[in-house]
Amino acid sequence: MSDDTLQPKIDTYLTRYEEVRTLLSDPDVLADQARYVKLSKEYRHLEEFAAAVGRRDAAASDLAFADEILAAGDPSERDEATRMQADARDRLADADADIRVLLLPVDPEDDKNVILEIRAGTGGDEAALFAGDLAKMYLRYCESRGWATAVTSESPGAAGGFKEIVISVSGTGVYGVLKYESGVHRVQRVPATETQGRIHTSAATVAVLPEADPFEVEINEGEIKWDTFRSGGAGGQNVNKVESGVRLRYHWRNPNTGETEEILIECTETRDQPKNKERALARLRTFIYDREHQKYVDDIAARRKTLVSTGDRSAKIRTYNFPQGRVTDHRIGYTVHNLPAILDGDLDALIFALSTAERAERLRDAEL
Repeated sequence: MSDDTLQPKIDTYLTRYEEVRTLLSDPDVLADQARYVKLSKEYRHLEEFAAAVGRRDAAASDLAFADEILAAGDPSERDEATRMQADARDRLADADADIRVLLLPVDPEDDKNVILEIRAGTGGDEAALFAGDLAKMYLRYCESRGWATAVTSESPGAAGGFKEIVISVSGTGVYGVLKYESGVHRVQRVPATETQGRIHTSAATVAVLPEADPFEVEINEGEIKWDTFRSGGAGGQNVNKVESGVRLRYHWRNPNTGETEEILIECTETRDQPKNKERALARLRTFIYDREHQKYVDDIAARRKTLVSTGDRSAKIRTYNFPQGRVTDHRIGYTVHNLPAILDGDLDALIFALSTAERAERLRDAEL
């Protein structure tokens, strides 16, 4: 798309930036939590866009100034003006690239916290051990990003690891980063119990669900059936004396299919029963939000080859090959030979490659 065609879009975004900035100080908006949160998220994006336009304009001004000096033909200023010209061109190109990316529609889910679910798949005990490896990988990655994590529920495997583990993650832009991890993860390695050295293949499924805000999902809390029970696991004697674990049952009608299903959620995250109830409600909202927005997710999946924003939990997305020390992401054909670092939470390069591939795809689709 040419700069002449792009400028009307830029002007529209800048106009909207001023509108949203004004709206955020409107008393009616401040009194409407849902609208205020939505506008605040939009404003952060528009503010970043306005800053990019500011960088572009400053670089264009510097370039014009350097061109004037060179046109004047003063030999004593030629070298400095040439350097200034090259620097301004680089900054102009970078700012232009940023503007084109920021003109792409924003995924409204990106700023959300997430519920991260990891379940052992095919492979028995080895699959549970691999699910445990993935849980450690994500917990370490979240720690490196400064995100808060809490294990909401877990079901240990017989030989270690987890049959299932649910982790809540909160911080800045969590879903926008972790959404690339949804799908089937496959491991190829020699299990500790294998006496003949044969490589086994196991799998675990990762689901990254954007956590719904309370005002985004309608729940009749009076219809929730609550049970309490004594939590097991770490915590000494107190954890067995106090019924801090909670279990909720809720009958939900799927608006997309008209079918009614019972949702069962347990939470043993803390020794505080009210806090566990709060976390169970958050998971219920997230579950319903995820199911109600499945059509939105499917529409994205149909348009994106990389499936990086879809949460498609049936797609094999990545293989971890221990004998070769190799990790391959099948969506973009990305392979690295640093498996130990990956499992230690060093996911930045991998996620950057996925986000770059998705961005390039979206730019092509939008013809920007």
